[in-house]
Amino acid sequence: MKQLKYILLLMLMGCQTVFSQNIFEPSKEGNTENRPVREYTLTIKEEMVNKAGKDVKGMTVNGGIPGPILEFTEGEYAVIYVKNEMEEETSVHWHGIIIPNFFDGVPYLTTPPIRPGETFKYEFPITQAGTYWYHSHTMLQEQSGVFGSIVINPKEKTLDYDTDLVLMLSDWTNEKPMNVLRNLKRGNEWYGMKKGTSTPLNQVIGRGAFGAQLDFWRQRMEGADIADIYYPAFLVNGQQNPEYPNFKAGEKVRLRIINGSASTQFWMTFGGEMPTLVAADGLDVTPIQKNKTFIAIAETYDFIVTIPENGKIEFRAMAQDGSGTATAFIGNGKVIPAEVVPRPDKIKMMQQMAKMDMKMGAHALKFQPKKDERYEMKEEYGMQMDGMSMDHSKMDHSKMEMKDEKMDMNMSKDSTGKKKMDHTKMDMNENEMVDMDGMQMFSEYNYDYLKSPEKTTYSKDVPVKEILLNLTGNMNRYIWSMNGVPLSETDQIKINHKEVTRITLNNLTMMHHPMHLHGHFFRVINENGEYSPLKHTVNVPPMGEVIIEFYGNEYGDWFFHCHILYHMVSGMARVISYDTPRDDRLNGYPISGLITEADKYYTWAMVDAASHMTEFNFTTSNIRNQFNVMAEYGWNKNLEAEVTYERYLHDYLRVFGGVNIENEMEDSLDELSTTAIAGIRFLTPYLFNLDVRMDSKLRPQISLSREILILPRTAIFGSYEYQADFGWVNDLSNGDNFASEVVWNAGIEYFLSRNFSLMASYDNRFGAGGGLSARF
Repeated sequence: MKQLKYILLLMLMGCQTVFSQNIFEPSKEGNTENRPVREYTLTIKEEMVNKAGKDVKGMTVNGGIPGPILEFTEGEYAVIYVKNEMEEETSVHWHGIIIPNFFDGVPYLTTPPIRPGETFKYEFPITQAGTYWYHSHTMLQEQSGVFGSIVINPKEKTLDYDTDLVLMLSDWTNEKPMNVLRNLKRGNEWYGMKKGTSTPLNQVIGRGAFGAQLDFWRQRMEGADIADIYYPAFLVNGQQNPEYPNFKAGEKVRLRIINGSASTQFWMTFGGEMPTLVAADGLDVTPIQKNKTFIAIAETYDFIVTIPENGKIEFRAMAQDGSGTATAFIGNGKVIPAEVVPRPDKIKMMQQMAKMDMKMGAHALKFQPKKDERYEMKEEYGMQMDGMSMDHSKMDHSKMEMKDEKMDMNMSKDSTGKKKMDHTKMDMNENEMVDMDGMQMFSEYNYDYLKSPEKTTYSKDVPVKEILLNLTGNMNRYIWSMNGVPLSETDQIKINHKEVTRITLNNLTMMHHPMHLHGHFFRVINENGEYSPLKHTVNVPPMGEVIIEFYGNEYGDWFFHCHILYHMVSGMARVISYDTPRDDRLNGYPISGLITEADKYYTWAMVDAASHMTEFNFTTSNIRNQFNVMAEYGWNKNLEAEVTYERYLHDYLRVFGGVNIENEMEDSLDELSTTAIAGIRFLTPYLFNLDVRMDSKLRPQISLSREILILPRTAIFGSYEYQADFGWVNDLSNGDNFASEVVWNAGIEYFLSRNFSLMASYDNRFGAGGGLSARF
């Protein structure tokens, strides 16, 4: 009855949505509509697997990675039993499926976690058709292998093809995913070195890009970044180069392509005749012939290809940063190769961005997380277009005939409050950008090629609620957030079901962010206007903006997050809430179980063992808090040790306090001095670490340190420390009223692996020497 009321309401309001969202209140009655039932059982357990030439422990679904294809027909009722045979909690989210809130599969938010040894029964009606997928929503289990595909056939076939083939893309690491995240949190550059995507100073200078590098350093950024992690393998259906020979010449095959990666976006290309794109994120789009296509994490695209005579089509998926490729071959005979997409040029990207008046580095962690500064943040950071020349004679003015509403969306306010054109939203092709060199690097990342077969607009009588979400991040500490606020420090976004919710996603980082909203399809506003497509996941390109909107009378709380797995668990997520009562079946599963996932402590350590000294550093850190232990001992009997607690006030500034122990007499451990210390630590422009402190003997001290990658695996480092003593506590010798101490060192380090380096250094306390650095 409630669904009927909702349908009548939409009809009365003139709503023109192509995909009506079903209303599901929590129900314990099961299949009340007597739909045909289709059952599956999924067993998740830890097993030894080999995906990249090494036996490692992974997580399998029914013994495989990926898990089995779950196939349904629209109108059926799904009953899926998930058995957890691991020693940790797990979960399954049904990505893109419109589903009762209780079965959405986000542990502690919508669904209880599946504890070790337990079986959970998911059940829901199948009210849609298309290509979808499932995956764990517990920490980083998706990276370990807990994912698989879903194919839902329509009641009546509407597209012309003979058969279909699922191609699920994924990335694979031989490391434990938690170790990967810990490595990112500590700011280790090893992954870029390993896959050859780092931009050492010798290459930057050799390309004449030192000025661009200085601009990045000034804004506290090492350089243009594309992807964070080294992967030894990229996979199609769990294999690097699978063959599918059982297709006959002339057959039309529907390729159901799913990006099930944890953190890799791909450029897809096809050999043979131009493929026809027919669906995106499970829903039909106006068919278009398209070859080179960008697929973000968690998106699905369906293409129809024709098997050639005496040949097999190469399907090629290149990782966005060019660090690897997965391929599949469909058909028999001679390979018909796919286009090879050029590897991106990161140094050229830096040069292009340096030509633009762009302020980067929006805070991922704000001083006052409860203060609403989203519009000021958008105004301050991002692309400042006023200083760029634009050749209006080369624009297609026919595309600029906009309605008043669309024109209004393309306007922003300057510092005086007057409206100005937001040129980032103008529709220009690459040829029209000859005077906007820096903009070309992101010109391919749009959805203008997607057009809904039917109108998707909402009635103009429905009020619109505008929400701005700036996507923000800090690569140095690997914290990701929205509006400078990570998940653990924010409130829910309240949704009024009587309004259209319009969200502006404004990316203020150099990374792509595929944003996924659970339980909904939303309009992605593009040049097709009333026929803008419906999607459940949308890629927001670097320094770019995407507008989405949805109208629904849903029930419960729904997760909205970046689908780069390591970004999500580092804070780039929100809860979209319809402000309805919490399901009583979640009693005993507080939402804090989800929120704390984004604020865990990560611990690492380093030991330098050299011929002249040894040094030990230990750190444990979450978003706001950090504990440090440091000890240096020279073989000439000089010692210094320090224990501190730090509190991050925002990204670059923290206050600290602790104790320091050091020898009083040079080259002797007979007398040790223990002092209390307090001060601030600040990451300055140009990436210098500044430490300003005062100890309990009222001796002020200032220090600076820096490390620079000069060759692909070689870095130089140094530090300078100056301490003054005005005799306010100590009695100075010979009646002096001032004394000072200077400590400095400089060195070079060659990275052998993620965990080991060769190093050599000179320290004015310990002398010169060399040895081995080990990271844990």
